[in-house]
Amino acid sequence: MSSAYHNPVLLKESVDGLNIKEDGVYVDVTFGGGGHSKEILKRLGDSGKLFAFDQDEDALQNTLDDDRFHLINQNFRYLKQFLKFYGIRKVDGILADFGVSSHQFDEADRGFSIRFNADLDMRMDRNNQLSAFQVVNTYSQEDLASVLFQYGELRNANAMAKTIVMARSEEPIKTTDDLKKVLSRFLPKMKENKILAQIYQAIRIEVNQEIEVLKEFLEQVPEMLNEGGRLSLISYHSLEDRLAKRFIRAGKFDGEPEKDFYGNINVPLKKVGKLIVPSAEEIAINNRARSAKLRIAEKI
Repeated sequence: MSSAYHNPVLLKESVDGLNIKEDGVYVDVTFGGGGHSKEILKRLGDSGKLFAFDQDEDALQNTLDDDRFHLINQNFRYLKQFLKFYGIRKVDGILADFGVSSHQFDEADRGFSIRFNADLDMRMDRNNQLSAFQVVNTYSQEDLASVLFQYGELRNANAMAKTIVMARSEEPIKTTDDLKKVLSRFLPKMKENKILAQIYQAIRIEVNQEIEVLKEFLEQVPEMLNEGGRLSLISYHSLEDRLAKRFIRAGKFDGEPEKDFYGNINVPLKKVGKLIVPSAEEIAINNRARSAKLRIAEKI
C-alpha cells in the first residue's frame, strides 16, 4: 500500500472507535489506499476477518496480502448482498471514510480536482454511465440548479444553472476548464477556489449518487452489526454529517424516533463519545483532513 495513494484520516481514532476484538469480523467499506484496513488487521488475531469494499478499480492495486483479508470491488451500497455471498450475516464493526481519496484528486484525468484541466468525468466507478459531462450537458436547468443548491450549497445556483444551459446551447461543455470559463463571472478571485470546490462537490455527489448511497448503507448497518458492534464513520461535508448524526440519533432520516408502547424511544444505535475532529498536527500534515468529522455508534 502506497501512502501516496491516500493518507488515512483520523486513523487511530476511527480504528480505536471499533473497539476491535481479536477474533471479530470487520468491514472497511471505503478501502482506498488501505490505510484503515491495514490498521484493523494489526489489531486482529489469527481467527479475525476483514472485508473491504471499493468500487474504484485503481484501489485494487493496494490489496493486502493477508489470508484474513478480502477486497470486494463493489460499491458499499451492496454491503449486505456481498457479505452474504461470503457467508457473513453479522459483523462486529464497520468503518467508513467518505472522503475522495488523494489518488482520485491527484489523477488529473479523473476530473475531481480544481487544479487540473480534464474531461468532465468524476466517476468513482468508471463503469457507470452517468458522468459529469452528462450532468452538465443534459440536465434541465431546474435539475442543475437543484444539484448545485442542495449538494454545493451555492446561493446563486439558479443563475449558474441558467448560464450553463445557455452556454451548452452553443457548444458542449467538455472539460473542467470549459466549465470554469462558462462560470467565470461567478468566480471572484479571492473566492475562486472555494466556489469551484463547491461546484465540483455538487456535481461529484450527483454523478456518484453519494447521498442515496450513504442512506442505503446506513439503513443496512443496524441489521449487519452484532449487538455491541460498532460503526466508525468519517464524513467531510455537512450533508453527510447531518444524515449520519440524524440516523444515529433517530434511526431514520426524517421525522421523530420511533417509540414503543410505553413511550420509550426505540432506536437501533447509540452514539459513543463525542464528535471527533482531526488535531492541528494532523491537519498540518494532511490539509485534506481539515473538514473531517468522526462519529462512532454502537448497536444496542
